[in-house]
Amino acid sequence: MESPANKKEQVQPTPEDPEKKKKKEEKAREKQLKKEKFLLKQAQQQAQQSSNASKKSEKKVVKRGGEDENPEDYVDPETPLGDKKRMARQMAKQYSPTAVEKSWYEWWEKSSFFVADANSSKPPFVIVLPPPNVTGALHIGHALTAAIEDTMIRWRRMSGYNALWVPGMDHAGIATQVVFQN
Repeated sequence: MESPANKKEQVQPTPEDPEKKKKKEEKAREKQLKKEKFLLKQAQQQAQQSSNASKKSEKKVVKRGGEDENPEDYVDPETPLGDKKRMARQMAKQYSPTAVEKSWYEWWEKSSFFVADANSSKPPFVIVLPPPNVTGALHIGHALTAAIEDTMIRWRRMSGYNALWVPGMDHAGIATQVVFQN
């Protein structure tokens, strides 16, 4: 009887069939061509994207009115106190409250926009301003609510309503008191 080790020694590697070898080489060439084609296509797409990006930025420059920006276009002209705010041709890149609100506020006061008119034919407009929670922990919701209420009151007052923003009581006071007492 022959042992398995002897069988391995007796098996001779058969020479590869020339047709199989040819097919294998052809597949390898096709694979290489596919890879090169993919890389070429990828390079073309990247080149096209970069050219599109530069075209878009050129369009933005043209749309804005040219490449040269004049910084003076963004500066508001001097406004005499009490006159309506004179605006620059272009909006400034950054908001400056002192520059913006100084002239507006003077004009609003001169125009009596903040003065309540008891003889107004329009109905009174009243909003209760809730104070912060008992815990004193303020969050963005408090700021948002106050900003919206402030805008509403100012708009109604400027529209001729007899507007009043009344400080109220803690809207969550009872529930908070229960939590703190127990």
